[in-house]
Amino acid sequence: MQQLKSFYSGEIEKYTKELSQIKKQLFASSMLRLAIFGVAGFAIYWFFGDAKWVMGVILVTVVLFLFLVTRHATLQYKRDRLLALLDINQTELKVLDRDFHDLPEGDEFKDPLHYFSQDIDLFGRGSFFQYANRTALKQGAETFAGLFKANTIDGIVEKQEAIKELGEMPEWRQNFSAIASLTQAEGKTDTIVNWLTNYVPFVPKIMRYLPLVFSAISVILFALYFLDLAPESALVVWLVVGMGVTGMYMKKITNLGGDASKVQSTFQQYNKLLNLIEETEFTSDYLKELRGNVLRDKEKTSLIIAQFSKQLNSLDKNNNIIYLFFGNGFFLRTLTHCYEIEKWIAKHGAFVEKWFDTIAFFDAYNSLGNFTFNHPEYNFPNINNDAAVLKSIGAGHPLLNPEKSVLNDFVIDREQFFIVTGANMAGKSTFLRTVSLQIVMANMGLPLCAKKVDYSPIKLITSMRTTDSLTDDESYFFSELKRLKFIVDEIQEDRYFIVLDEILKGTNSTDKAEGSRKFVERLVASKSTGIIATHDLSLCEVANTLPQVENHYFDAEIIDDELHFDYKFKDGICQNMNASFLLKKMQIVE
Repeated sequence: MQQLKSFYSGEIEKYTKELSQIKKQLFASSMLRLAIFGVAGFAIYWFFGDAKWVMGVILVTVVLFLFLVTRHATLQYKRDRLLALLDINQTELKVLDRDFHDLPEGDEFKDPLHYFSQDIDLFGRGSFFQYANRTALKQGAETFAGLFKANTIDGIVEKQEAIKELGEMPEWRQNFSAIASLTQAEGKTDTIVNWLTNYVPFVPKIMRYLPLVFSAISVILFALYFLDLAPESALVVWLVVGMGVTGMYMKKITNLGGDASKVQSTFQQYNKLLNLIEETEFTSDYLKELRGNVLRDKEKTSLIIAQFSKQLNSLDKNNNIIYLFFGNGFFLRTLTHCYEIEKWIAKHGAFVEKWFDTIAFFDAYNSLGNFTFNHPEYNFPNINNDAAVLKSIGAGHPLLNPEKSVLNDFVIDREQFFIVTGANMAGKSTFLRTVSLQIVMANMGLPLCAKKVDYSPIKLITSMRTTDSLTDDESYFFSELKRLKFIVDEIQEDRYFIVLDEILKGTNSTDKAEGSRKFVERLVASKSTGIIATHDLSLCEVANTLPQVENHYFDAEIIDDELHFDYKFKDGICQNMNASFLLKKMQIVE
């Protein structure tokens, strides 16, 4: 922990010094522009009356001023990037102290019908998403949430290697995140992809050659006019013809220009991220494959997009009235730009979605790398196909304060079911979420909060927080039955680790006991693996007839009229319940 804090504090100190230098340069840049403006005003006053010198002063001033404005904008970007880097490192220091509740909660990703996300605190205040997410792009956050909810067991070792590699690249990750945080695109990436996919060209193919021919004739007409070989009316007529040709497509040109202005800023800003990916040589196969998505035949995507951005920017010239008339009237320039844009869309448009997705994946995987970097004491599970689905030594929940968290050892074999009993607040639900989160994290390729884990990949499905639906006029009990039916249907199609917490809560105790027993028997008969927590001790009797079922418990003791928990996972059936004691202790009953 102290080593991590030293790293982030060192980065803050480094970037603070750099920021101080940039601020000085920005101040000097502002003063220099002001000085040049003052000197130019004095020079114009001094040479007033000499048009040649005045024009020369104005021309030099404009050139210098444009150069300094560009330089000033570059310095401002460097300043903003340094501020973003400072914010990133300050955030990490706060999170190391378990202060992360002001980060995005991810409520928009909640899904009560998902396999497990509703039950294990993946999203919402105090969730694992809020704790681990460092994405800077909207699409990156969506991709990150999608990784949580994917419930796939493919390529875990490859994912681990990618996350390890990014975990060892803190400066690169922070630089990527800082640049991404400054990306303020007007258009959403999915809107842009949809626009490019459904774009209908309107410029005829003849425009590949017509503007060249038209421009050549215009140059000849100008030459003849200045040689007094052609009347002025010829130029006017030719101007009208050119404007007429352009005017035939003006509505579609205007629409394209409106779309282009939104798309352009997105491409310009995303291009910095693409360039960063292209310039980095990765070693893990997964990251190399992702990087390959932005390299087409060894041609850098950043250069391809820079070309497109330049073409889109050309349409803005129509806002200049002189360019609008003379550029189009004599040279058909706007139609030339439109033709080039449509040619680019036809050649590259189908690949844009993959480029955006690649940027979003790196944004998401940076969060996974950051999580790994921040938890050097965590361990990547050993992936195998042994009989044990999950064998954890010193397992804990990553959201609990490590100084207070009680670690447990457990082994769950394939086609084995645990029935877990225990007093209220003794740790049953935390244990269920610990096991569930270990499976989710392992499938994502993350290291786990444990000293050692052997894992045989399996998908997860849970029923722990079923709620009633007033909107659908649905009772709690019926909602739970639907959830259990969903589980039964899913395990017919694939292999799942099933986690249940106090099922059939919506019915009477006798009916609940009988129904729970039959459901467990059904799960065991289907050769499922999982855990069920319950207060119903009669359910533990299933272990007497089904060897696949084991009983475990969390205990509570009353010592000196105080309730004590050790939060240790034990073999057997719980004998101590605490509801009556708590009722008396809180003076609810006599």
